[in-house]
Amino acid sequence: MALPTKTPLLDSVHEPHQLRALDKRQLRQFADELRTETIDVVSVTGGHLGAGLGVVELTTALHYVFDTPKDRILWDVGHQAYPHKIITGRRDRMRTLRQGGGLSGFTKRAESEYDSFGAAHSSTSISAGLGMAVARDLKGENNNVIAVIGDGAMSAGMAYEAMNNAGAMDARLIVILNDNDMSIAPPVGAMSAYLARLVSSRPYRGLRNLGKKVASILPRPMKVAAGRAEEYARGMVTGGTLFEELGFYYVGPIDGHNLDHLIPVLENVRDMKNGPVLIHVVTKKGKGYAPAEAAADKYHGVTKFDVITGEQKKSNSKAPAYQKVFGESLIMEAKKDERVVAITAAMPSGTGIDLFGQVFPKRTFDVGIAEQHAVTFAAGLAAEGMKPYCAIYSTFLQRGYDQVVHDVAIQSLPVRFAMDRAGLVGADGPTHAGSFDIAYLGVLPNFVLMAAANEAELVHMVATTVHIDDRPSALRYPRGEGWGNIERPLEGVPLEIGKGKIWKEGSSIAILSYGTRLHEALLASEKLSGYGLSATVADARFAKPLDADLVRRLARNHEVLITIEEGSVGGFGSFVLQQLASEGLLDRGLKVRPMVLPDRFIDQDTPEKMYAAAGLDAKAIVAVALAALGRESEADSAGKIA
Repeated sequence: MALPTKTPLLDSVHEPHQLRALDKRQLRQFADELRTETIDVVSVTGGHLGAGLGVVELTTALHYVFDTPKDRILWDVGHQAYPHKIITGRRDRMRTLRQGGGLSGFTKRAESEYDSFGAAHSSTSISAGLGMAVARDLKGENNNVIAVIGDGAMSAGMAYEAMNNAGAMDARLIVILNDNDMSIAPPVGAMSAYLARLVSSRPYRGLRNLGKKVASILPRPMKVAAGRAEEYARGMVTGGTLFEELGFYYVGPIDGHNLDHLIPVLENVRDMKNGPVLIHVVTKKGKGYAPAEAAADKYHGVTKFDVITGEQKKSNSKAPAYQKVFGESLIMEAKKDERVVAITAAMPSGTGIDLFGQVFPKRTFDVGIAEQHAVTFAAGLAAEGMKPYCAIYSTFLQRGYDQVVHDVAIQSLPVRFAMDRAGLVGADGPTHAGSFDIAYLGVLPNFVLMAAANEAELVHMVATTVHIDDRPSALRYPRGEGWGNIERPLEGVPLEIGKGKIWKEGSSIAILSYGTRLHEALLASEKLSGYGLSATVADARFAKPLDADLVRRLARNHEVLITIEEGSVGGFGSFVLQQLASEGLLDRGLKVRPMVLPDRFIDQDTPEKMYAAAGLDAKAIVAVALAALGRESEADSAGKIA
């Protein structure tokens, strides 16, 4: 006799209010279906999988207990928000995740009323949540605000600044610490679940408040001693003394995959009427999917994969990834110079520092999600004669900008910044794009700025930075693969500082590229020849110091000068215009056209489509050149040619 099959629940839940209509006994089945759907979605789209699988039960419980979207849930970083998106009316669009015109891979306010705050950089949820809680109180409203933050994000000082502020204000705020590395938690079981329910319950809190009232009439020394005794006694049993010192009422640790443990605690905390609360939830990244649980990174970020085997689809390209080239190049230099050390802020594999760490573990430092500390830590190393490479994504280095200015630039310390993810990055969208570093570093005196046009140039530039001992330097390179059709040197040769390179000689048009748009510039020069135009193509290599001789030569010998970069206005093109204007080279009628990223944020798509949308591909270069020469009709036609 066949066993009866359960009626699917996920198909009947399109919004959280429908989830709240389920019986509690149905939530286990619902969570299992939600996990299966999450796995299936990411197998099609790629993206962040492990974090989402770890919070399936927590997501279910939060939307079941709290009245969302009136109650605000803030997901720190947003990696774990895929199950949340499925529950909140976006299931039918989940297979457009991280694609052009589709859903963002992170929480996004413009996408849904359930996304209370946009998050792609870490450790912002408590600060934003506190702001929302204060706004709620000022408006006389009574909704809950819940910030869900991972233990990795707790390595950033911003989280503690926010908690300290919230504790001092005694604000009614709920923080859920999602501990998926067991880095804080003691063993979690029935006893800890019981204690969590107990200390979050109304009777316990009533008794606690009664004790405070009794203590209030005691002499001050006895009152203080009684308060500390209760606090530390509870801390010894349940943990969380640090959070209590910051002014939070600590509850936990509890099993984040056990709905019978989660829901009563969330209900108790929901009904608290004052003060900040921290619930310590222990989860397992990649939970419920064997390939993820077995993987070292728990399938944190994946390409499309086979659900049955877990095997990820690999690129057919034979071109090397820039991250690998950087890591291998740094290893070569470190073998020759024992002062070379590497620093990353929780992105070892994303920057190539993991390769360096395998060879030089004692010279590799992962400081966690703490970019400010990473920069000043590097400055301290440089002050003592070491040669630190601070490998941080361009978009994340923004968080340490004050330290770059005060702790590195003003002191002229030779920290070497390796900025991965320069330019547009594809599926991660505008939050991860390296759009601004040319401008924000270019304004700092005495910096050396360079950008690799291809993987071979990257090898040489790593070798170059090793020898810059009198000032800070920065090297930018994109995410993804190199050209693949050039020979990569076995060993880097230091470049002459501030000197560019001519790749192709022409006469009427000069294209001066900074970074990997050089490939598009060369393609554009071939297309321009079809219009009877001869183009010079040059790679600036350096934005600071600028190759002034090269700029003068291009300006004097060409009718049109086009600069192109993978960055915002205020960067390389502005530096070139500054020189041209200062030297009077614009007075002779030179037509200068800087090509930069447009003054808007560009949503996720493939990098090729994003650069086309930005007007920074070969087709756009041709159109700009023709328009500069007054050939507008041909320029319009060229702009429409695929």
